[in-house]
This record gives sequence, structure tokens and C-alpha cells, in this order.
Amino acid sequence: MNHSCMNFNRKAFQILTTFLLLCPNLCSNSATAAIPAAGNVTDFHALLDFKNHIVGDPLQIMSLWNDSTNHCNWTGITCNISNGRVIYLNLSSQGLAGTVTPSIGNLTFLTRLNLLSNSFYGELPQEVGRLLYLQRLNIDYNNFAGRIPSNLSRCTELTGLSAGANNLTGTIPTWIGNLSSLVGISFSMNNLHGSIPHEVGSLSSLTFLGVYGNYLSGTIPSSIYNISSIFYFTVAQNNLHGNIPANIGFTLPNLQVFAGGVNSFTGTIPASLLNASKLEVLDFASNGLTGTLPKNIGILNRLTRLNFDDNRLGTGRADGLSFLDSLVNCTVLETLGLAMNTFGGELPRSIANFSKQLRTFTIGSNGIQGNIPVGISNLDNMAKLGLEGNRLTGSVPDELGMLQNLKELYLNGNKFSGRIPSSIGNLSSLTKLFLEENNFEGTIPASLAKCRKLLTLSLYRNKLSGTIPEEVISLSSLAIYLDVSHNALSGTLPYEVGKLVNLGKLVLSENNFSGVIPSSLGSCTSLEQLHLQGNHFEGNIPQTLTNLKGLEDIDLSRNNLSGKIPEFLGDFKVLQHLNLSYNDFEGEIPKNGIFKNASSISIYGNKKLCGGVPELKLPACTIKKASLQRKLLATKVAIPVASALLIFLLFLSCFIIISTMIKRSRKGSSMSTTTNNSELEISYSEIAKCTGGFSQDNLIGSGSFGSVYKGTLSSDGSIVAVKVLNLRQRGASRSFIDECQVLRSIRHRNLLKIITAISSVDRQGNEFKALVFEFMSNGSLEDWLHPTNTLQYQTKTLTFIQRLNIAIDVACALEYLHHSCETSIVHCDIKPSNVLLDNDLVAHVGDFGLATFLYEESSNFSRQSHSSANLKGSIGYIPPEYGMGGKPSILGDIYSYGILLLEIFTGKRPTNDAFEGGIGIQEFIAMALPNNVMDIIDPSLFKQEFGEENHELEVEENAIMREFDIENQAKSFMEDFIVSLMQIGVSCSSTLPSERMHITSVVNKLQAIKNSFMKIKQNAI
Repeated sequence: MNHSCMNFNRKAFQILTTFLLLCPNLCSNSATAAIPAAGNVTDFHALLDFKNHIVGDPLQIMSLWNDSTNHCNWTGITCNISNGRVIYLNLSSQGLAGTVTPSIGNLTFLTRLNLLSNSFYGELPQEVGRLLYLQRLNIDYNNFAGRIPSNLSRCTELTGLSAGANNLTGTIPTWIGNLSSLVGISFSMNNLHGSIPHEVGSLSSLTFLGVYGNYLSGTIPSSIYNISSIFYFTVAQNNLHGNIPANIGFTLPNLQVFAGGVNSFTGTIPASLLNASKLEVLDFASNGLTGTLPKNIGILNRLTRLNFDDNRLGTGRADGLSFLDSLVNCTVLETLGLAMNTFGGELPRSIANFSKQLRTFTIGSNGIQGNIPVGISNLDNMAKLGLEGNRLTGSVPDELGMLQNLKELYLNGNKFSGRIPSSIGNLSSLTKLFLEENNFEGTIPASLAKCRKLLTLSLYRNKLSGTIPEEVISLSSLAIYLDVSHNALSGTLPYEVGKLVNLGKLVLSENNFSGVIPSSLGSCTSLEQLHLQGNHFEGNIPQTLTNLKGLEDIDLSRNNLSGKIPEFLGDFKVLQHLNLSYNDFEGEIPKNGIFKNASSISIYGNKKLCGGVPELKLPACTIKKASLQRKLLATKVAIPVASALLIFLLFLSCFIIISTMIKRSRKGSSMSTTTNNSELEISYSEIAKCTGGFSQDNLIGSGSFGSVYKGTLSSDGSIVAVKVLNLRQRGASRSFIDECQVLRSIRHRNLLKIITAISSVDRQGNEFKALVFEFMSNGSLEDWLHPTNTLQYQTKTLTFIQRLNIAIDVACALEYLHHSCETSIVHCDIKPSNVLLDNDLVAHVGDFGLATFLYEESSNFSRQSHSSANLKGSIGYIPPEYGMGGKPSILGDIYSYGILLLEIFTGKRPTNDAFEGGIGIQEFIAMALPNNVMDIIDPSLFKQEFGEENHELEVEENAIMREFDIENQAKSFMEDFIVSLMQIGVSCSSTLPSERMHITSVVNKLQAIKNSFMKIKQNAI
């Protein structure tokens, strides 16, 4: 699918949505008839039922829908002044999730319903058909499924119907032709099939028609082309066919957007389109159109986008591009797409006078001859220039280096000659450079190293010679691939190749490289393909390549490599193809991993190999008698030597252990052991695959710097959590670096264990960073303390002892971070969503994106490492001193923990509406201590703690009375423990840092409370 076409469709869809939202002439509030007061009550209850069907409300909008204020003053509600009835329900972009209640039909005076950009799902209820005054309906960008409700046919006042970007199925209903007031329709980006009904042609007032991104088939009804009021018309990305009517420019003279890309339209481009003088977008890429463009197409001087990529336009004649001259009149043109057609001739010099706004010019894969015109440097806003796959000759002009905004340059597949211009190194924004399959000669210019954003460098099949410049081979931005194959390059492979740590594919084949494969290549841990065949490399395969566990394809054939085939190649779990043919390898072939499958490996031309799987049909490996005797003799000598060495190592180990114990006792605190948890190397492809392409179905959470997905690794079937960084968010990259730095230094049972970190690029060449963690089956503490739907309320309830255990776990994690690491670490973001629970409800603290190392004041560089200059933490949990410029500190974490402890046992967030007027949760509970604290504790923990154990004893009593007795018994039993816990929480969250408890004291006190509780409870039972 054409990416530029997709980008246009998104933009066009936004235009349509904006029109339906803002156009003032679409409707007016006419519901002014008198109505009994009972109607207001009906609206009130309908809105409450709407609220009850919401299961996700991140902005807490529904919490404002309560009887403390009149429902006409609720967020998103507008009432008619005359009768008090609801006329407008606007909840766009609020992040709401849930279904739409059938009670929506009771808002009978509703004129506008706007649910744009939320996460509503299920079917839109048929009861919307009862909204007879409804004029505008917008449910764009949700997850609605099922068919378009048939009862909408009763809403004859509708002027705007927008249901794009959902999962709607079925067909476009024929009854839509009866809604004669319709001005705008959007069913884009759904799963609709069938044809566009001819009844749409009867909507004489229609101005917007958007149905792109579906599975519609057939032809466009001719009657639609006669609706002269249409200015927006897009049917792109369907299965439509037929011709564009010859007279369309006369029947649709008001067209501004006309798009039908990615279909099967045939025929010619009508010359009558020149009569549609308001045209801004004309896009029919990826069809079967023939003929050519009108010679004076430039008369459409409002064009911003002209795209006919991937058609059959052009005749191949020398004058085939004469229409380009007229485009100099299109002074606001931004995109010109003519690639993958059959245009011939030469590029006219008039290109130099094209619009200064031109950013994309694609004319590759045609039959164009001649040189690149002089003056092309005038197009200094150009971001993408595609001239590939033509017959262009001559040298590439130096002036290309003046296109400072150029990001993608495609000159491949032509007949360019001469040297590669060193001026290309001036293109500091360049990300993709394709020069392959030409006749370039000379050396690779070292100036390419100045292209610091370069992701792809393709130079294969030229006549390049000399060595690869060290500056280029060490260009660490290269992440997609580097291909210099099929040239005459020579010399050794520079050691600097090890700096290509983000590279996915390295192709150096069919050159004259010599020397050994540098051991530094083992640092290129993102490699998925390694092709070195057809050179003169010698020596062994470096042991350091064992680090390249993401390799899928290796070709080292036709070199002079020797030694044994390393067994570690069999440990590469994703390796699919291994070619070691025509070298000088010797010895036994491994039998692990890929070596088990003879069809996946190639070893021809290595005459000294033996063994391996039977399918290879190699001779068995034999041991000569003299060799065997030498080995026996060596064994006799080795045993006593090994014994002596073992004794020495035992003494040495004891000495080290004793010395370490003495040092620790002198220091007074234990030192943490630095371990590397990143034992598993995972590629971007594996991450994308294991998360179902980062499917919404696998999304388990999101935060300020990214989203977390559930995934299943194909290597061993283990379930993991993948935190994908949103690198467009300011500070995300810094957060990734800081989190990696912290996680590699720590290990504790109550800290979330990291499996690996990934820094690579996605399939579009965008930077990609992710962290892979152990999956916590019970989600976050946030889910348990604040359930968002009925099912969670029923299943996610924590007992007193479970909450206490979680509080102890988090305190132990903080004690370790603050006092047991070699350098103290401040977490800076302790809150329920960062506390993860495993299958046994053991708590694990995660998300170290804001964490800070505290360096000792006595060090030579006394400082603090900050992940950002912004305020660290989350609202409600940030210690007050941070807001006054204070630096992150251990006592700051203690404050956040105190707030968390209070939240665990009250069930109330620190941002709860109950805490107003400068009184926070800490002050609120401090005022309740000690006598009234039981009145503000989460009541569910009392029922849960004793409900099951006393059930059999109370089975004969009345159920309501039993619940009352159990709750009161639990309260009486646990009051002292609750008071103690709340006192700890209040102390930890004291405003003054000096008054906060030490974390070790917190752990000791919590443990003592638990021991006393369990002892008394056991005696009571």
C-alpha cells in the first residue's frame, strides 16, 4: 500500500471530522417546545445509566456526574435554556471506555451526540433511532462493531453522520438515501463491504463523502457524480473499479479533494477536471489509469497534492513529460507523485522552478533519460526525492548537497557514472541513501559520515574501489542496513565496524576484502543478517560473534576461513540459514540448533569436515592412535595439576570471602552484587511478533513515556511484559537510558526483573526502544485498589493481610535501593501503578524511568544524575520540597511511600475529591487518628479478612446480620493494627523531611504488626 496515500487519507479524514464538528450551518438548536418537568428526570436517569456503562475513565469525567450539581452543569452536557432538556452530549477525546447504553434513546431532545476519539465498543444501540431531533452524530475513532443501526433511518433531521475508524461491518444501508438533510457522511476505515448504494445519489445537499479504507466493491453510482455541492470525495483503499466520468469537472465543479487511490480504476484522466478550479488534492495512486495528464494541468494552481504513482500513465515518447512545465504555476504544491508509470523523455529544466513548498517528488520506475536538471537545488524544502529505476546518465550534480531538508534520496537503478559527490555529506537530515545499481566509481566518500541520521546506506552493484572509510563503517546511526556488495572494495574490515550497534543487516559480499573477521563485530548485537561471502577473509570465526543471538541469516561462503565450526552457532535460536561453503573448516560439525536440519545449512567445499547429522553424508570423525595416546598421557598429567589448582582456588576463594566479610563489617552495610539480567537477546521482529504487532488486545498499560504490552516469546513460550517507549514524548529517550542504567545495577525479589533492553528501529526506519520484563499475572496494585469495571470489583479485592504483605514488599524494595546498593538509588515515582503483583500477589516495584543515583558527597565529582530538569514524580505522590526546587532524595521516596501506605488501606487516591481546601490525604487521616480512623478505612478489607473463615460457624444466621457481625468483629479485632499502620503512613508523609521515618524502621514496624496480627488471629481461630 502506498504510504503517502495512507498519510493523505489520515489527513483527509481529519478534515472531514473537523468539518462535521465545526460547520455552523449544519444544524441549529430548535428543541424549544414546552415539556413537563418529568422530562428532566428522564434525562437525569438516562445520563446516570450512560455513566454506569463506562468502565474506563482516566480523566475521572464521570466522577463529576453526581447529584451535587444539576445534570445540565455536568461536563459535556448542554441543555436547552427554555425547557431544561439535554440537547448536546459532547464527550470527545476523554479516553472513555465502555458501551453505549440503550437509555441514550431517552434523551429525546438531543440534537448532537459527539463521542469522537474514545474507546467505546460493542454495537451502537438501535435506540439511537428514537432521537428524532438528532442532527449530528459523530462516533469517529472508537471500537464500535456490528452493523450501522437500522433505526437511524428514523433520524430524518440528521445533517452529519460520521462513524469512521471503527470496526463496523455489513454494508452501507440503502435507507441512507432517505436522510435528505445529510450534508456530510463518513464511514471511512471500517470493514464495510458490498457496493455504494445508488440511493446516496439522491442526497442533493451532500458536500462530504468519505468511505475510504473499507472493502467496498463495484462501481461508483453515476448519480453521485451529479451532486454538484460535493467538495470532498474520497473512496480510496477499496476494491472499486470503473472509469472516472469524462465530464466530472463540470458535474462536480466545487471539488477540493478528489481521491480514489488503491483501487482498480481504469481509463484516462478526464481533461474536464481542469474546470474544477478549486481542486487542492487529486490522488489516484495505485490504480490502472492510462493515457497521460492534461498538458496544462498547472491551471489547477491551488493543488497541494498531485499523486498518480503506480498506474499505467505515459507513452514512453520523448515529449511524455511536457505537462511538467505547467506545474510551475502550482505555487503551493507539496507532493508530486508520478512513480511506477511508463513516462519517457527527459526531466525538463522547469523543475528548478517548481513550488518552494514541494517536499515529495517521486518519478522513479519510468523510462526517463538524460541528466538531473541544473537548478534542482532551488527546491530547498524537498524531503524525499525519488528518481530510481530510470535511465538517467551522467554524474550526480554536487548541488544535491544543498537540499538541506532532504531525508530520503533514491538514485538507484540508473546509469549514473563518475564519483559519488562528497557534497552528499552535507545532507545532515538524510536517513535513507540509495545509490545501488549504477556505474559509480572511485572510493566511498568519507564525508558520508557527517550524515549523522543515516539509517540505510545502499551502494551495491557499482564499480567502487578502495577501502571502506573508518568514519563510514563506524556511523552508529545506521540501523536498517548497510550494503556495499558487488563492488571492488578491498583491504581489511575496520575494527570500527563494532560501532554499528543498531544495524540490522550488514552485506559486504562479492568484494576483495581480506584479513580476519574483526572480533569487534560481536558488538553489533542488533544484527539479523550477516553476508560476507565472496571475499578473502581468513582465520577463525571470532568467538565474540556468540553475542549476535538475533542473527537469522549468515553467509560466510567462498572465503578462506579455517578452524572448527563454532558450536555457539547452534545456540542461535532464530537462525534460519547458515552458509559456510567453500572455506577451509575442519573437524566435527556441531549437532545442536540449526545443525540438526541439513536443509538449513550449506557446507560444500570444506574437505576436512566430518560427523554431523546423517543427512549431510559426511564421514565419521575418527581419532588416530598416536593422538589418542597423547590425550591419555595429557590426562594423566592434567589430573594432579588440576587437583593442585583446585586446592589453590579453594584457598583463594576462602580468602576472598573472609576479606569481603571483614570489609562489609567495617563499612557497616552490605554491598549489592552487580548482575546482568539481560541474558536474552531479542530482535525488533521478535518483539513485534510476540505482541501481535503491538495489538490493542495485548495492551496492558500506558504511562508518560510509553505503553506496556503482553507478549509470548517464540523461543520458549514464556510470557513477558514489553515496555515500548514513546520516543515522541520529550524525555523518553533519557528515561530509557536512566532505566537501563538502574536496572543493570540491581536485583531484589521485590524489584521487577528485566529480561533485556532493545534499542533498534522499526520496519519504517523509526527509532525503537523497549524494555522486556517478567510478566506479572496479577497486574498492578492500581488495578486492585481502584477497579474500573464490574468484573474487577467482583474479583480484585485484597484482604488486610494481603495489603500488609504488599506494603512490606514495597518497603523492602526501597530499603534495598536506598541502603543496600553500592550507590544509593532514589525511585522518584512510587505509586500503585508502579507496583506489580505476581501470581502469589508478591509485590515488585517497577518503572525506573525517573530514578536517580545519589553519589557520595565525598566523591571527586559530587553531583546528582538527573533524568530530566522537570519535577519528578506523579501528582499526589510528589513530596512538597520537590515543588520548591529540592533535589531528589531518599526522604522524597519515603514521602511517596507514606502516601501509598495510606492509599492501600483507605482505598482512596491522594487526588480524591474528598481532600479539598488544602487538606490532603495525610492531613485528613492525621485528624482522624486515633479514634475515628476506622471510619475512613476501605470497608471491603474487613469482610474479606474474616468472611470465608467464619462462614461455616454462621451458616444458620440471617445473611445480612451475619455480614454486619463479621464486619464489626473484624473492625474490633483489627483497630489497633490499623491505627498503627496509619500512624506509620502519616509519619512517612510528613511535610518536613526531617520528621519522616527511616525506611528500615518502617520495615521493622510493619513486620512486627504482621507477626502480632497472625499470632492473635491464629489464637482466635
